[in-house]
Amino acid sequence: MKFNTLSLSVMMMGTLASAASLQAHASGYHFGTQSVSAQATANASAAEATDATTLFYNPAGMTRLKGTHFSGALNLVMPSVKYNNARASYPTQPYAAQPLPNGMTLPAGLNRSTAINGTTSGKLTDDLIAVPHMYLTHQLNDRITLGVGVYVPYASETEYQRDSVLRYNVNQTSLKTIDINPTVAFKLNDQHSLAVGVIAQHAEASLRQYANFGGSANPALNSLMSGVGGGHGNSDGYADVEGKDWGFGYTLGWMWEIDPTARVGLAYRSAIKHTLTGTADWTTPSTLAGQAAAARGYIDSDAKVNIKTPESLSLHGFKQLDSKWAVMGDITWTRHSRFDSLSINYSQPKSAPFSASNFAGQTTDKTTLVPQWKNSMKVAIGGTYQYSAPLQLRFGVAYDQSPVPDEEHRLSTMPDNDRIWLSFGGKYDLSKTSSINVAYSYIHIKDSTAKVNGYCGGATAGAVNCVSSYTAGQADYKSHAHILGVQYNHQF
Repeated sequence: MKFNTLSLSVMMMGTLASAASLQAHASGYHFGTQSVSAQATANASAAEATDATTLFYNPAGMTRLKGTHFSGALNLVMPSVKYNNARASYPTQPYAAQPLPNGMTLPAGLNRSTAINGTTSGKLTDDLIAVPHMYLTHQLNDRITLGVGVYVPYASETEYQRDSVLRYNVNQTSLKTIDINPTVAFKLNDQHSLAVGVIAQHAEASLRQYANFGGSANPALNSLMSGVGGGHGNSDGYADVEGKDWGFGYTLGWMWEIDPTARVGLAYRSAIKHTLTGTADWTTPSTLAGQAAAARGYIDSDAKVNIKTPESLSLHGFKQLDSKWAVMGDITWTRHSRFDSLSINYSQPKSAPFSASNFAGQTTDKTTLVPQWKNSMKVAIGGTYQYSAPLQLRFGVAYDQSPVPDEEHRLSTMPDNDRIWLSFGGKYDLSKTSSINVAYSYIHIKDSTAKVNGYCGGATAGAVNCVSSYTAGQADYKSHAHILGVQYNHQF
């Protein structure tokens, strides 16, 4: 497993701990929907419990399903995350005195802060992403129902142009995760049910980030000796990153059948701990400045980080008003404040030529990130209308709060902000034992600005000694997404 020492913290935020994100779905780093029947109500239907996808939203609802139920869903996601007005700058950096061929010495000096050249706008996401989910439940007896879900909790891909002015932050990220979630539900009596499940989470992630190796070399040498590569941006290197990991957690559910027409429930998803170890795979330029990076520790080495995904708690309700109409709602709290800070330790210390002069020549084995995320809430309301015997219409709206506290803590790979879901769809009964759900959602994401830097939690480029190129940047973001979904349900 490989991790970039410069940007492992950013990858973790964009991936597993609020990891690499295609910020087109739910706030933070969640994919946003694991069921098409739920998607059609903007995920307000956790207490409805009418098909096998209830295993994800409230597993206690499985006790309402008689016999054996299967649901297979496919989401087609069309995200749009665009950035513009991007600008970034190099820090003021020292370079050492350099001997000249004529016996003279070029004195030490500074590479003054200058603007980073490159692309300043573009689209960060693919046009179409397909994400599947599958669920199976089986009623063992009148009291116990077993189930298993295989679904995607996080899925993302974000990529800037290789010459983007923000390339020293994160240039490309990708994340694919799959949860395997065996679950058992117990019917305590005619009104109350409980459930418990185990989550085995597999994740694959990749990342690319550039490093400014030319900043510590005297740019005046470029005119005296060929191949020096001195000066900002004249000797960029980069690291390609990919990794795999397993983590484990659990789910809990409770459902109360108040009467045949009304029910409420609670569902809890635990934090999942990931211990990630690997190596950094560096590509350095052939310039003298690039070759010198290896001597400063920029070679393949081990890296390690411990992270946790946040837990969440959902309260939801359902009410059948009459033979045609039903209403439902959900409030979900997520403990994103777990992602307050993150540190990565490296087995190979690296010198700090990219920091202010008071750190020049010193070494560090750590990158630290301080996102200071806050806990967030999602509120959704939805309804259904039984248009005819086989056709049910479904609709919903949701407000999803971002955990990002302000533009100073927003990531370039996750320009996350508050969003509103508008969803509608339907369920059509193909027979007494099978049905199909379809759904469409439009996710409006509030425009945002990200002010990003490589200061490792410090306010200025010289405040903290860490592995970073110490650049500062800013960009504006406009984002939205369309999601189409289709789901097949069958009762055996």
